[in-house]
Parts: sequence; structure tokens; C-alpha cells
Amino acid sequence: MAGIGFELRKLLRKETLVGLLQAYTLAGIIGSGPWVLSIVGILAIGLLSNALAAPSHQVTQFQTSVTYLIASSLILTGGLQLAFTRFVSDRLFEHQNEVVMPNLVGALTVVALLASGVATMVVFVLFPDESVLYRILMLSSFTLLCTIWIVTIFLSGMKRYKEIVALFALGYGITVVLALLLRRFGLEGLLTGFFLGHCVLLWGMLALTAYDFRPQRLIAFDFARPEMRYPSLLAIGALYNLGIWADKFMFWLFPDTSEPVVGLLRASIIYDLPVFLAYLSIIPGMAVFMVRIETDFVEYYDKFYDAVRSGGSLEYIEDMRDEMLYSIRQGLAEIGKIQTLAVLITFVAGPSLLELLGISALYLPLLHLQVIGAGLQVVLLSVLNVFFYLDQRRIILVLCLEFLVLNVILTGFSLWKGAAFYGYGFTVAVLITLCTGLALLDRKLNRLEYETFMLQ
Repeated sequence: MAGIGFELRKLLRKETLVGLLQAYTLAGIIGSGPWVLSIVGILAIGLLSNALAAPSHQVTQFQTSVTYLIASSLILTGGLQLAFTRFVSDRLFEHQNEVVMPNLVGALTVVALLASGVATMVVFVLFPDESVLYRILMLSSFTLLCTIWIVTIFLSGMKRYKEIVALFALGYGITVVLALLLRRFGLEGLLTGFFLGHCVLLWGMLALTAYDFRPQRLIAFDFARPEMRYPSLLAIGALYNLGIWADKFMFWLFPDTSEPVVGLLRASIIYDLPVFLAYLSIIPGMAVFMVRIETDFVEYYDKFYDAVRSGGSLEYIEDMRDEMLYSIRQGLAEIGKIQTLAVLITFVAGPSLLELLGISALYLPLLHLQVIGAGLQVVLLSVLNVFFYLDQRRIILVLCLEFLVLNVILTGFSLWKGAAFYGYGFTVAVLITLCTGLALLDRKLNRLEYETFMLQ
């Protein structure tokens, strides 16, 4: 994400209220835009379909199918997203721009073959009684989403943030329109609109990539060579996404908290709605995260390592270390403040919000817990981001594994204890992992000069 820092610093240099507002708005849009647009698009299809008298059960089946598609595709591709981005970053640093596009095509080929192979086996197990067209659409959409995540993270590494948001807006706009036009064909019509809209999204991103990198050859698999692999990044991506979705899958699969929707897919009304609302509350936190971490921290991070490489004085190096440490603490504190405000707003406005959405007030305690958990997740993401800058992949791997294990164990305990404990599993898991991450980060930064000079 380093590239966004240049844009944000340009706005902050104005030293005006307008410039500050522009910086935070840009950060919020870039940091949260794609996933907010995807969530809003899927919800819009449901709300508009219901308004147009489409059968409610078909809308529920559509939203459940899409949710599973997104979750499973993120888990499958999470590792490759990070590993391939690192490969591309290294090649750009070496000024080998000509290898980027062929390897992207190679990575997409591998992902498409893997995704289609997995999906082909799964759709016949999960949907034995569904139509052939539904199975084909699920298989095709899953493969399509897997490729989209790879290209999205690739374009993020290329600093094309505004273009990503614009393409997501276009893609999901087309998805909503086509789904509504095809709703008379039932569940298959809604899924066809979803598939075609994402085809437009993918082709737009590929066209943008090809414009930036004029390929001299069609395809390459250099990223798969042993010396180019990053097994730790593959594991980190998979574990992090599993950790994020573990509690959701457990609530979906637990009979007391879910109900069958389509085929063998289940949904949890008890859990899904509060989780959705909670994740909307982190948009301000994501904006603060990007502004503070990607401006102040990155600035002193660059000065520190530039001084190390150019032979700067020890006093200057220590000063930059101290400034970097201060910027991290200030950034985390600001994220904590803004998410605390989100929690307080939820406590005050929560009942009215649930009433407006036609949701029972019984969801309120779970909503409070999920808002706290989502806010803590933003802080955890900030800590992981700092470790990525320091190239501490082993620590990140440990933290992601800890998060996954704790989420599974504590969510399982909450399901066993009953409704009064729902939501505590995810929130407590994030809290414990965050405390571990903060302790390790403090220790790492206090030893930064020693490790920089003595352990290379």
C-alpha cells in the first residue's frame, strides 16, 4: 500500500481543513471502496428484487450462494495474492518490467485451473438436486472471483487504487442492473447478472494491466520457480483468510444457529446481519489506518533505511527509529479512538438502526460485540502491515495461526455455551492476537538497530 502515501501526503501538505478532509475521504474510499461496493451491490440486488416482487426465497438463495463464493475464493487465493505481489515487487525493483504481464497471465492460468478443478468436484457434492445451469454458474463465478482477487491485489501493488474503485463501481453497477433485468429467470437469472458484471470487472482490470505493461511474450511461470517462491506468504494469506471466515463458517454449519438455503449451503440469520453491519463501522478506522500508517510511518521508515544504506550517523538513525515508533503509536491510538467512537455510536443509535432495517432488538448485544471485534481487527491489520514493512514474515505467520486457532476454539466454546456467548469467540480471538502482536512489535522496534546491523 506504500504508493497511496504519496497521494495522501500531497493533500496533507496543504495544511488546510479541506486538504485534511480530502485525504481522509480518499483513504476511506480506497481502503474500503471495493468491499463496500461489493456488499452494497449484493444487498441492492436483494432489496430491489424484493421491491419488484421477486420471490424472497430466491433472493436469499442468491445472497447465500454469493457469500459462499466470495468467502471460499478468498481463502483459496489468499496465499497466492501475497506471494505473487511480492514476486512482482521484486521484479519491478530489479527493473524487469517486461516479465510482469506474462507472469500475471501465468498466475491467472494456474488459479483458473485450480479453482475450476476444485469447484467442479464441489458443486456436484453440494448441489445434487440443483439445475445444471446453477452448477455451471457457481463453477464459473467461483473461478472468475479467484482470478479477480489476484488482479486486484496486483493492481493495488501498482498503485492503481482509484482505477480499482472505479472498475468495482462499474462492475457491480452492471451486476445490479443485469441481475434485476434477469430476475424473471429466478435464481439462475440473478447469478447470470452477477457473473456477467464480474466479467466486465475482470476484463477492465486486465485491459488496465496490459496498458501499463506491454508484454513481449504471452505467458510465463517464473513466479513458480523455487528461488522465487515465498512459502511463508502462501501460508500467511491462507491462514489470515481462514481466520477471518472461520467463525462465520462455524455458525453456518452449526444446526442451532443456521438453516438450509440452497443445496447443502446454510446461512445464519442470527450471526450474518450483525457481522455485516459491524464491518460497515470500520470504514472510518480504515481511513485513519491508511492516512497515519501510510504517511507518517512510511516517511520515517524510508528515512531510517535510507540512512542505514547511505551510512548516516548513529544519532540520526536512532532519531528516525524513535520517530517511526512514535508515528506507529500515534497511528494505532487514532485508530483506537475512531473505532471507540464507532462503538459508542452503535450503543446509542443501534436500537434505532435495527428498527429502521426491520431487525429484532435481540440482535443488539451481538451487534455491539461484532463492532468491537471489527474495530480490533482494523488495529490488528495495522500491526500486521507494520510487520510486513519490516519483512517479519515469521512473526506474521505466528500471529495469523494464533488468530485462526483462537477463533475456532473460542467460537466453538461460544456455540457450546449458548446464545448469550455468541460473538465473543471472534472478538476475544482478535483481542488476544492483537495483544500478542503489540508485544512483539514493541520488542522488535526496540531491537531494530541491532537486528538491522547485526543479523543481516
